[in-house]
Amino acid sequence: MHELGISRNIVAIVSEAARGRRVVRVTLEIGKLSGVMADALAFCFDATTVGTVLEGAVLDIREIDGRARCLRCQAEFDIATLLDACRCGSRQLKHVAGQELNVKSMELEEAA
Repeated sequence: MHELGISRNIVAIVSEAARGRRVVRVTLEIGKLSGVMADALAFCFDATTVGTVLEGAVLDIREIDGRARCLRCQAEFDIATLLDACRCGSRQLKHVAGQELNVKSMELEEAA
């Protein structure tokens, strides 16, 4: 389960950016073609935040649909898998969305 390692890295990145302030919410963008299982990542997130400034934070996961551009006819279209083909029959595609894994934002607790 590589989601555990990914979750640990997210916690480290957000903790560093928070600079000791308590994190209330973390928003992630996960591409549907990234190979990351959103449910597994959410499960691991709860476990990896214990004892950190992220403990108890809400994890908001936004899934990004796959998109590709055909290198033959230049059409841009949604794809469900990395093996999809263009309507023109070409499999020479440039993947333009759906493989990302981004920490989009974090919400910090107000300072007292």
